[in-house]
Amino acid sequence: MTAEQLDIKKILSVLPHRYPFLLVDKITELTPGKKAAGLKNVTINEPFFQGHFPGEPIMPGVLIVEALAQVGAVAVLSMPGNANKLAIFRGINDFRFKQMVKPGDQLELEITMTGMRRNLGKGSAEARVAGKIVASGELWFALADREENKN
Repeated sequence: MTAEQLDIKKILSVLPHRYPFLLVDKITELTPGKKAAGLKNVTINEPFFQGHFPGEPIMPGVLIVEALAQVGAVAVLSMPGNANKLAIFRGINDFRFKQMVKPGDQLELEITMTGMRRNLGKGSAEARVAGKIVASGELWFALADREENKN
């Protein structure tokens, strides 16, 4: 299958996340079920910068991980049969943060699926700024039915 790109309208049709928790602005590469890459433009207007930290704004590491997970969710939810599912965190392994992410940075987010069985999977994730790795590790997820689909 050929890699594709998704704009914000298409991302909104795949992910259930909305402001202020949608942390992906563009998918630059997508091979459903295998790999996805995307971008997050980090601006001073992000609500978390009000408290993290006043006078020294730094993007929280947990939100970098969430942005990576959302890119991974696009890869998994784009697979045939998964369109009406949720991708839920199941675990995080060996995550390392190497550099701070600040307003004005563009996060380059990439996740490669390394395993999937039925409704469980894992992926290797990296976040970069200007080509330098700022965070990396392994994410585990589970697929679940959305509540609206259970009726």
